[in-house]
Amino acid sequence: MSLSHAVLTSLIEKSSSGYELARRFDKSIGYFWHATHQQIYRELARMEAAGWIESSSAPDAGKTRKREYRVLPAGRAELARWAGEPSPPMDLRDEFMVKLRADAALGEVDLRDELRRRIGLHHEKLAHYRAIEQRDFPAGATLSRLAQIHHMILKKGILYEEASIAWDTEMLAVLASY
Repeated sequence: MSLSHAVLTSLIEKSSSGYELARRFDKSIGYFWHATHQQIYRELARMEAAGWIESSSAPDAGKTRKREYRVLPAGRAELARWAGEPSPPMDLRDEFMVKLRADAALGEVDLRDELRRRIGLHHEKLAHYRAIEQRDFPAGATLSRLAQIHHMILKKGILYEEASIAWDTEMLAVLASY
């Protein structure tokens, strides 16, 4: 996946300025596809040059250079083309797994504090995801197709955090037993 497809998706959801897009990105797609604001601005320029989006002076721009971006038919077609392609399963590339292998090989590295730190971080993110779930997807509410899809994406994040906590806790017990 390229950043352009994530940006196209976000702009189809709502046309916006680059700044607004970057802030929304941080609060939605950014949970599973990270990009800096600078990367998003560069991608906007590239996509506009490709004819996928266009920008115009934002209504509230005043004397600034604030631009509002919207997706053109070519951008919609590109996003539909890309979304229809098969996606490879996620590859696990985790530096910490290599550190655990190093600990196993060396026998002298103590990673228990790092595991405790990671458990804490996973708990924080899980609490954040659950707060979003309570706010946006109340129990018993009838959800639109769009909302159901968004909820399922959030559920994957919740399950990931829960599994990470369980695994890290089990690994901590293994390390603590020696």
